[in-house]
Amino acid sequence: MDIKNDNHDFLLKEIDLIQDVIRRMAHNSFLIKGWAVTLIVGSLLLKGTMLEVYIAVIPLISFWILDAYFLRQERLYRKLYDWVINNRHKTSEYLFDLSTSRFKGAVQSIPRIMFSITLGIFYGSIAVLLAIYIVMLLKFHA
Repeated sequence: MDIKNDNHDFLLKEIDLIQDVIRRMAHNSFLIKGWAVTLIVGSLLLKGTMLEVYIAVIPLISFWILDAYFLRQERLYRKLYDWVINNRHKTSEYLFDLSTSRFKGAVQSIPRIMFSITLGIFYGSIAVLLAIYIVMLLKFHA
């Protein structure tokens, strides 16, 4: 059996596995954004007490953190993908090892990702709209 062909076959299978994980992380992020908007708008439509309006902040913060977590995981797997593409033909080290722990220092932390351009604009705009809604309720209920 030819070792070079084996490495090529391993490379193809390994990058296929990594791409599947990246796709799942991106899909999770998409679903989280949908659930965040749904739950925030749903909680605001209840038009209950002021406390119930403040409860809309909980899904905003929770989903913002969770979305940043999945985006960080996606970035870690992209680092793993790059490593496999650049090194698999040279070595069989970490063969089919989908652990991303060796790349943790190469990717931003969850709080930094939360305030990245993409998540900052999406969740930040929801936070601003929520704050305006709360201020208007306070102004007209007083």
